[in-house]
Amino acid sequence: MSENQPQEPLDPQGEELSEQTRQEIDEALAGAEAPVEGSVEEPADRVAELVSLVAERTLDLQRLQAEYVNYKRRVDRDRQMAKQQGAEGIVRELMPVMDSIHMARQHDELTGVFKMVADELGKLAEKHGLVAFGEVGDEFDPNLHEALMQVPLPGATTTCVSQVMQRGYQMNERVLRPARVAVSDPDPDAAADPAKTEY
Repeated sequence: MSENQPQEPLDPQGEELSEQTRQEIDEALAGAEAPVEGSVEEPADRVAELVSLVAERTLDLQRLQAEYVNYKRRVDRDRQMAKQQGAEGIVRELMPVMDSIHMARQHDELTGVFKMVADELGKLAEKHGLVAFGEVGDEFDPNLHEALMQVPLPGATTTCVSQVMQRGYQMNERVLRPARVAVSDPDPDAAADPAKTEY
């Protein structure tokens, strides 16, 4: 066969098939372009539905984000509380030691190396927020003091601490143990006539 001669189709019906196929494709495309009533939604309705769906998903996402932020806050707060409770547990066990050191200081029995150790222990306690309270002359506060007895004190103008049996401790403004004290009520004569009170 020469290269210039046209080749005959192998299947003489191939052209008809392809024409028939083309017609079917054209009909299918024409049918797709013409919307069937009730089968396809109007574009405006579809857009409104999609906008509503996006708004709903956005609210869900915001809700999840808020839950995550709250969860993180809760975890941080719980971690801080656990740390504080652990420190408080250790400090509660050290309170009798701190009381003994305080009594030794009052009686000038704390000297030498023991004084250095006691000073370091006091600095460490302060560093972690431990504060001792309960001194003679402090105004009585039922949130900080536990009154064990009442002692008359001439000239007193307010209910105050007249004797400290055991100091109290607080850590980070939380009372670990109230101070055990004796209190003095105001002198009725001094309260009635403030001019008689000496300063």
